Amino acid sequence: MIRLHHVPQSRSMRVLWLLEELGLPYELVTERFDKSLRREAYLTRSPAGRVPALEIGGETMFESGAILEYLCELYPDSGLGRLRGDAERRDFLVWLHFAETMSHHGAALTQQHLMLREDAMRSPIIMQLEAARLGKCFEAIEARLAQSGEHLLQGFSAADIAVGQAVYIGRHFRSTEGLEHLQGWFGRITAREAFQRALPDEEERLYRRDFYPARDLPEV
Repeated sequence: MIRLHHVPQSRSMRVLWLLEELGLPYELVTERFDKSLRREAYLTRSPAGRVPALEIGGETMFESGAILEYLCELYPDSGLGRLRGDAERRDFLVWLHFAETMSHHGAALTQQHLMLREDAMRSPIIMQLEAARLGKCFEAIEARLAQSGEHLLQGFSAADIAVGQAVYIGRHFRSTEGLEHLQGWFGRITAREAFQRALPDEEERLYRRDFYPARDLPEV
């Protein structure tokens, strides 16, 4: 049995999406995005108190990129990974882990907009900087897709899952307007049934708004 510890609309969504693409049976344990992730029992699964944590084969894994890479190697016939010797192996690893660069900016913006409850705790400068950095990531994806075509590699892969989930979160903070290749790609991958099954119910959503604009800098 595979058991996934998951917080809706977090990085564990990548693993959930991949499990759905693979068609594997699994048990989903929905965790709360709060201090309960630091309970002793959970820290034995994920020592930093983060999701995902994946129980598989009697062992436990954490770190979404590592889990995606492992599952692709465990189920090579899916075609969702690129194994050693494949001409696209290098690009697969680059884009699979580029998702974590994007998620760093998304996490900073999530903290600013959602986790810091008081306006005095929030920084308009950080909001604007992180949104701009996220925009640079979107531009990098746009440039890649202008070369590669419909997907980041030749055919849909776990790289599309990882980066696609990061874009799904990032679009709450930075518009993709004008990025035609990115928008077309994002529409294609999010129309997949496996992605739709990985979406949370309305009451489970972390992001209650579709878009959170950066705060304007205060006048001096």
